[in-house]
Amino acid sequence: GFSSGALNGRLRLTTTKGPNISNGTRWLMSFLGGVIFLYGARMARGCTSGQALSGGATLAAGSWVIMFSIFGGAYALAYFVRRLWL
Repeated sequence: GFSSGALNGRLRLTTTKGPNISNGTRWLMSFLGGVIFLYGARMARGCTSGQALSGGATLAAGSWVIMFSIFGGAYALAYFVRRLWL
C-alpha cells in the first residue's frame, strides 16, 4: 500500500473535510480532540482501550461507566460535528 504508492508517485497529503469547514478549522478540531482524549486518558491512568477491554472483561463498574460516557458524549457531539461537516 504505502510503499507502492510512494514508489509510483501516487502518494499525496490530503485533508478529508466537509464543504462547510476550512482546512485550518479541521486540523484545529482534530488537535483539540486529541488533547481532550489525552487528558481523559491521563485522568483515568491508562488508555481508554485498555480500560474498556480489561476493565469491561472483569465487569469493573468504573470501566462500564467510562465507556458509556465516551459513547454517549460522542453521540451528543456528533450533532455539532455533522453541522460543520455537511
